[in-house]
Amino acid sequence: MTFEPVIVDIPLSDGHRVTGYSYGEGAETVMLANGGPGLPGLYLRAPHARLVAAGFRVVTWDQLGCGASDRPTDPALWTLARYVAEAEEVRAAFGVERVHFLGHSWGTWLGTEYALTHPDRIASLILANGACDIPHLVAELKRLKLGLGTETVTMMAAHEAAGTMDHPEYQAAMTILNYRHVCRLKTWPEPLVTALADWNTGPYHTMQGPNEFTFTGNMTDWNRIPAMGAIAAPALVLTGVHDELTPACSERMHRALPDSRIHVFPNSSHMPFYEEPEAYFAVLIDFLTSVARAR
Repeated sequence: MTFEPVIVDIPLSDGHRVTGYSYGEGAETVMLANGGPGLPGLYLRAPHARLVAAGFRVVTWDQLGCGASDRPTDPALWTLARYVAEAEEVRAAFGVERVHFLGHSWGTWLGTEYALTHPDRIASLILANGACDIPHLVAELKRLKLGLGTETVTMMAAHEAAGTMDHPEYQAAMTILNYRHVCRLKTWPEPLVTALADWNTGPYHTMQGPNEFTFTGNMTDWNRIPAMGAIAAPALVLTGVHDELTPACSERMHRALPDSRIHVFPNSSHMPFYEEPEAYFAVLIDFLTSVARAR
């Protein structure tokens, strides 16, 4: 079943414009926040549009700097606080009082900070394939790199030090890591491939770093685990056994949240909504339905 969105322009108070997407007319609204940053939201909204068939409205947007939204080049714009303010303006533009906020990957950083800043706007929080302790994540990524063997790890470190990460042997190692820990499907889905081809790396490099396994940006020291006890809304933490943002990262979030459940998908890495879609959506819909019934 294919669902087509209503597409809207959303002017922001800072003068920029983002593009929003709305699917369905359900009484309960799921608001999606894509990964990246700088990665168009197509890869996330395309599979999650199926939530409409379960009775939910789905809203999302291309965050500033990606997709059909404005793409300014000022690196001062790429901060978590500014993105939180943007998310609040987007929520208001869709006319929704409270949302089930689903953040994927970097979207979990945004979702956590949004829930801490605007707790009255959160009906529930879904943290999909994320991490809220970046120093711990960096250690986990180093552990995953070691799975390539010491010779390859040494090669990668040398290229990182020299600034030659575009070298074919470094990129070959990154390809292996991506197929192990980002998406384990032999053929990646078209919405994911299309979004990746249009990735604006400006926000990504400023906030994260040069690639998925190397952190050098302004989020490198971010850790909100100590603050997550203040999030009272029901929460669902999702991860894959092979996830680049590892199950250990998800376990930390789960333990920090006062009212949360966690699910680990055994045959997935970072994209269980593509790798194990039936299992993924069964878990997600069960959670959303239970929260809606309890309200």
